[in-house]
Amino acid sequence: MSRRMMVVTGGAGFIGSNIVARLSAEDRWDVVVCDRFETADLAKWKNIAKSRVADLWAPEELFQKLDQHAEAIDAVIHMGAISSTTEPDADLILRTNFSLSRDLWDWCAAARKRLIYASSAATYGDGDAGFDDDDTIEALSSLQPLNAYGYSKRLFDEYAVRQATDGHAPRQWAGLKFFNVYGPNEYHKGGMKSVVAQIWPKVAAGETVSLFRSHNPNYADGGQLRDFVYVDDVVDIIEWLLATPAINGVFNAGSGQARSFADLARATFAAAGKDASIAYIDMPETIRDRYQYFTEARMDRIRDLGFPGQSTPLEEGVRRYVQSFLSQPDPYR
Repeated sequence: MSRRMMVVTGGAGFIGSNIVARLSAEDRWDVVVCDRFETADLAKWKNIAKSRVADLWAPEELFQKLDQHAEAIDAVIHMGAISSTTEPDADLILRTNFSLSRDLWDWCAAARKRLIYASSAATYGDGDAGFDDDDTIEALSSLQPLNAYGYSKRLFDEYAVRQATDGHAPRQWAGLKFFNVYGPNEYHKGGMKSVVAQIWPKVAAGETVSLFRSHNPNYADGGQLRDFVYVDDVVDIIEWLLATPAINGVFNAGSGQARSFADLARATFAAAGKDASIAYIDMPETIRDRYQYFTEARMDRIRDLGFPGQSTPLEEGVRRYVQSFLSQPDPYR
């Protein structure tokens, strides 16, 4: 490979495959995907089938391949993770989300390569401390995640900042705290798909969809608020970071505006040209004490540093997702 290489771990997953599609379409880099494809019927392979992928690496050969192609590699975009907030195996979460990320950090620092990695809004816990992406050690360590997934992401954010402070850092590094991302290529995610994708079959059939009833007196049923962000918008941030190599730090990646689940459902019905029909069901007791009722990204820091992108309004993002993908016979088209 004669051109510079971009290595995308988790590149066949939801956000990763959208990054691969954008970078490969620009025809500036050789884009390498490192991922597991699991079973064929989960269709992760379809997420990258229309992208120009220069090579596929198995996760177990990642560091061997990095060493082999070190001279050509420009950046590692690390999206590979266990993203389920309900995964019960904490050791597996920490091995995958922390230990692997730490080892990638150390490789990129030693090789003087760039590293952009996925953090998460789950680091903020219940949100009582706000959603300000202050990346000082004091601010990061004060966050109280509600699950092992959020803790694994907070732990690596702290590791990254400590290492950078001590002068052991990749040539450029950035962690992105993804909020509630939705959009094409999440079809393989089962129960972790966005609410838009989960309710789509019933919306398409003109049936009533179910949302969780609120168990917090401060929020109406369906009034639970999230920062929903269209996947193209977070890819815009990654593309901007690649174009501005002097920017380092941990940043929010959201829309900056909280909207309700009821708003999201109504937007999905509207995109399908149907009247909204919503019913409310009790939230499972197993998640009630770990449930976030409000998230909203503070986007000031990254905008003050020059990020020019504007978030896609919820109704527009949902319309685009529904009409260009979910409603199509082949949503991968």
